[in-house]
Amino acid sequence: MKVVLQLVSSCKVEIDGTETASIGKGFLLLLGVKNGDTQNDASKLAKKISGLRIFCDENDKMNLSLSDVGGKVLVVSNFTLCADCSHGRRPSFIEAARPEVSEPLYRFFCDELRKNGVSEVLTGEFGADMKVSLLNDGPVTLVIDSEELK
Repeated sequence: MKVVLQLVSSCKVEIDGTETASIGKGFLLLLGVKNGDTQNDASKLAKKISGLRIFCDENDKMNLSLSDVGGKVLVVSNFTLCADCSHGRRPSFIEAARPEVSEPLYRFFCDELRKNGVSEVLTGEFGADMKVSLLNDGPVTLVIDSEELK
């Protein structure tokens, strides 16, 4: 699994012009599920993300976690994170897990965030054409791959 984590002051998802989810301070997570990913990968990734201390404290040091600041999470499925751009000019998505595999893992990942103490986890709509708007904070952007957590 691969996640692009963006620290946000706010973000929202719109589908067909209708806002379907929005948060204030927290994380926007773009989640890509690759072939071979498991629930174990999702659990490790959720545990890592829920404990990250990347919010600034009173001394302007990255020292606070989501729970310390009462932050929320918006998780958006994004198979394009699994793209292979190493050949030609058109990305290959062969490494992206099929929807029948990736959707349950996406939902499991969201549940694992909740189990790890994230107070509010919202989602986009799996497989939908979504418009994502965000106000980056920092900007702080991290790329985390579950393979690196093994």
